[in-house]
Amino acid sequence: MENLTFNFSTNDGLTLLGRIWQTPSPKPKGVVNLVHGLGEHSGRYADVAKMMNQAGYHFAGFDLRGHGLSEGKRGHSPGFDYLLDDVSIFLDQSRLIIGDPCPQFLYGHSLGGCIVINYGLRRSPTLAGVIATAPPLRLSFAPPKIKLSFGKIMSALFPSLVMRNELEQEALSRDKAIVKAYQDDVLVHDRISARLAIDLIEGGQYGLDHAGDWGLPLLLMHGTGDRISASDASEEFAQKAGEKVFLELWEDYYHEIHNDLGKEKVLQKMIDWLDVQTRQV
Repeated sequence: MENLTFNFSTNDGLTLLGRIWQTPSPKPKGVVNLVHGLGEHSGRYADVAKMMNQAGYHFAGFDLRGHGLSEGKRGHSPGFDYLLDDVSIFLDQSRLIIGDPCPQFLYGHSLGGCIVINYGLRRSPTLAGVIATAPPLRLSFAPPKIKLSFGKIMSALFPSLVMRNELEQEALSRDKAIVKAYQDDVLVHDRISARLAIDLIEGGQYGLDHAGDWGLPLLLMHGTGDRISASDASEEFAQKAGEKVFLELWEDYYHEIHNDLGKEKVLQKMIDWLDVQTRQV
């Protein structure tokens, strides 16, 4: 498995870090392009990349602005469209570097899941399919109305004001080693800006409101034990979107289903679904 890194520039002049794990297969089946979650970075998906490579897929990812080894104020984006633009540039760079005209897939987890769903709805991309895991189309808890109102005011007046994201780290995985590694990872942070917080909530609602417009093959997966993002919102999206969406709920799994106990089954489900899509391209 060859792992290489590259840099690319955003439309507003930030430098973002990208990663590519290339399969040794002489006939790659496709490219899976990752958008990671809030506070983390693409380097946390090396195990996912390894299994994808073994199955014959290239795996690429990048650190979102304000995350990991990319530039930008920690936990901040000046607007949701900036994130969607960054995805477009990343996909172009991934295609350019890999240089193989095989099918392209977009895979997003958590915040990344919300981003890829919005990307599919708002940008009408040419992709072979999308995977979204634990997208926060709704949170598993209702933010206090006072706090939500304050966030909207700050988003308008001081959009780059950052605060703790209050993520319950123990709710990421039932595997204590994964939680400990997350806590010890120097590239992980607990910041979120007022603008990004409101954009995330509104982006989730946009996804639910426009689910009927979804047109790409989508593998949508969620753990029923997720205490961060609501699995019933994924069910609602799938119901509204119709036959293009394959919904898989993982009983009792926590937020990071790809890092939870039994993760091998989750990753194999992804690969099986990818194989079906590549045969239909």
